[in-house]
Amino acid sequence: MEPTAQDVAEWMVKEIRFTGTLYQTDAIDYVKRNFGEHFVFVNENGNASLSKEVKKAFRKLHGGRIAWDRDGFLWAWT
Repeated sequence: MEPTAQDVAEWMVKEIRFTGTLYQTDAIDYVKRNFGEHFVFVNENGNASLSKEVKKAFRKLHGGRIAWDRDGFLWAWT
């Protein structure tokens, strides 16, 4: 069965719950290797980013309990 954006989002929430943080670069690498390249794209700034579908599912799942740290390029449990 093909992984979905929901599967990626669930992995991200579990990872952050377990470790407290998730760096964007680590997430991108893991998602590419384990879920597929189609969940990653290069944004207008030239940086690798997660697909809009993944981000939407992720936001819905964590319901505000995870925050993005713009300076550290990571997500953290709040």
